[in-house]
Amino acid sequence: MKTFPFYKQPGAKDCGPTCLRIISKHYGKVIPLETIRTLSQTTRTGSSFLGLAEAAENLGFRAVGIRTDYDTFKEDVPFPCIVHWKKYHFVVVYKVKNDIIYVSDPSYGLIEYNKEEFISSWIGNNAKEKTQEGLVLSLDTTPKLYDTDWDKIKSNKSGFSFLFKYLFKYKKLMVQLLIGLLAGSLLQLIFPFLTQSIVDIGIQNQDINFIYLILAAQIMLFIGQISIEAIRGWILLHLSTRINISLVSDFFIKLMNLPISYFDTRMTGDLMQRINDHQRIERLLTNSSLNTMFSFFNIVIFSAVLAYYNLKIFGIFAIGSTLLVIWILFFMKKRKELDYKRFTQMSDEQSKTIELIEGMQEIKLHNAEKQKRWGWEFIQIRLFKVATQGLTLEQTQTIGSTSINQFKNILITFISASLVLNGQISLGMMLSIQYIIGQLNSPISQLLQFIQETQDAKISLERLKEIHDEKNEENIEDAKVHEIPEQGDIKIDNLTFRYIGAEEPIIKDMNLTIPRNKTTAIVGASGSGKTTLMKTLIRFYQPNKGHIKIADQNFENISQKTWRSHCGVVMQDGYIFNDTIANNIALGDDYVDKDKLLHAVKIANIKDFIESLPLSYNTEIGNEGVGISGGEKQRLLIARAVYKNPDFIFFDEATSALDANNEKTIMKNLNTFFEGRTAIVIAHRLSTVKNADQILVMNEGKIVEKGTHHELLQLKGEYYELVKNQLELEKLNGKKSQNPGLLNGNHIPAIVG
Repeated sequence: MKTFPFYKQPGAKDCGPTCLRIISKHYGKVIPLETIRTLSQTTRTGSSFLGLAEAAENLGFRAVGIRTDYDTFKEDVPFPCIVHWKKYHFVVVYKVKNDIIYVSDPSYGLIEYNKEEFISSWIGNNAKEKTQEGLVLSLDTTPKLYDTDWDKIKSNKSGFSFLFKYLFKYKKLMVQLLIGLLAGSLLQLIFPFLTQSIVDIGIQNQDINFIYLILAAQIMLFIGQISIEAIRGWILLHLSTRINISLVSDFFIKLMNLPISYFDTRMTGDLMQRINDHQRIERLLTNSSLNTMFSFFNIVIFSAVLAYYNLKIFGIFAIGSTLLVIWILFFMKKRKELDYKRFTQMSDEQSKTIELIEGMQEIKLHNAEKQKRWGWEFIQIRLFKVATQGLTLEQTQTIGSTSINQFKNILITFISASLVLNGQISLGMMLSIQYIIGQLNSPISQLLQFIQETQDAKISLERLKEIHDEKNEENIEDAKVHEIPEQGDIKIDNLTFRYIGAEEPIIKDMNLTIPRNKTTAIVGASGSGKTTLMKTLIRFYQPNKGHIKIADQNFENISQKTWRSHCGVVMQDGYIFNDTIANNIALGDDYVDKDKLLHAVKIANIKDFIESLPLSYNTEIGNEGVGISGGEKQRLLIARAVYKNPDFIFFDEATSALDANNEKTIMKNLNTFFEGRTAIVIAHRLSTVKNADQILVMNEGKIVEKGTHHELLQLKGEYYELVKNQLELEKLNGKKSQNPGLLNGNHIPAIVG
């Protein structure tokens, strides 16, 4: 009977896409997980039922979401189907027979549950109530599933062929190592014959001079072996270091070429674990593979010598070694499952540890030390369970392999001794055979270890290739325009954008013109889509529908790197690196331009603060340097944007952390800097945008009002209400309004953006 398919989910949040992949495999279609993950809009919190249904429809299934009870589920729902499991997981149910439910679980494998166990996990702890129902995604195939050629979507590079370029790059060092391995093997080949000669000639003939000669030969061979081993160690160090750097460097190059949306759907711990996966691959490519070659040479050479001495003993050795290999291979599938479990738990641990360190301030403020520590300890408990399962498997494997190996050695010793007594071989030959068996046991163990490490590396490679197979934000071969039109407005036509995993778009059918060399301000309530609009303008996100143009040039045809090189951007969550102040401001420049630096810090009104520091512009800031306040951070980010001398400026609540005096000075400087440039400013305080050439009011993803400050006040619409609410807020706080003429158009207040 054909076994129902099973795939292991590579990440903690990949259960939904993996379930769809399992069902696709059941119907004879092998679809890349990344394709399903993209279609289901999986985020760092996982997949939604709606996302899975939409992905299934795109793949070629007819998907129907059902909330039903167990009896209806058993009788009417077609299998296989996807069910929501324990409120946080998805599994595939592929058969129900005699109230035994057969499940393909992406976390654990093929499992059987009785009715009570299944209902408890599917519906919950109150499953005894008759009204309780669970969620099911019913799937039927359509011709579309079979019409699509999914093989074309697969990566061109598969398996270990992806790694060949790293070995080929250092072929000279590889050749040197292989010559050293071959020389070492040939030197070891001489030792059993020297051992036999000492006993059969030196001792039997009582020739002490011959024994001295053999002893001298053994010492010389030993020195030769040690020298070759030392040279091999140095070459291996250089080779492994270079390969590891190349592997990780290429991984970072790939990460930096991915769109921002990719990082919105991945946990930091997951990416950190994938970086750690490179160590397994590097170890396999260098130390393990070369040692295995050495072991392979030794096995071939010493096996030939053993067969030369006695075929019967060689046969016993071959049978014992074959049984040993079969025993190790028997546990490979279980080892793979445990490795995936370990990866998932360690990924969660990495994320939780980073969260604890970065969130220490909030933890202390809310006395949440115990709560957060318990969360970390709970992950440690799960890791301990995985480690316990791994140790049990390893001990079982070790006991079995040791028993087979020792039984084989004892049997060979017994037969060798019998052959000596029968006069078929000499005592010297017996000692040589024992030496050869000793020399063969180690390479066999190395070969078995290599099989396990190959499996580990293959699992790691699969996880890394998921990232390497992702589509770049911008491909070199794409024909892109590398010049920005010098004239022409930015035009937005029917723009719609929805975040991955969201049910509703955040921007809806927007039409807008942003005039060139003018200042456009965007205001509105929190969540109205202001920041999202800005992120589409700086090419972080691609619209789901509609177009953005500069003059007559479509945004999609302009190189993203070229566009961003003309943009100065301050985001509300901008990042300060662990580096000097000068390097933070001149980010992206190989050398700091002092004139541009001084101009930038003057406009950002942070020159006096920087020069008051002992090391001035060379002061280290960031997590590992001098701590800076929120206001100082914002001024540095403004200086960074100004330093680029951009044609287009994007400010997202860039002055929200500044005091009134600093903001007044900086806005005065910026208004001068904005002249002759296109500026888009999202305001936290309306005083920041009162002089804008155009003010846009956003609400629920749409532009609801547009005009100058005075025009919008005259409308007495949403903009007017924002101004009015600010005045009321100041009154409630018992403060005298700093903007007494707000409603007559002379001043503008602050709002929450």
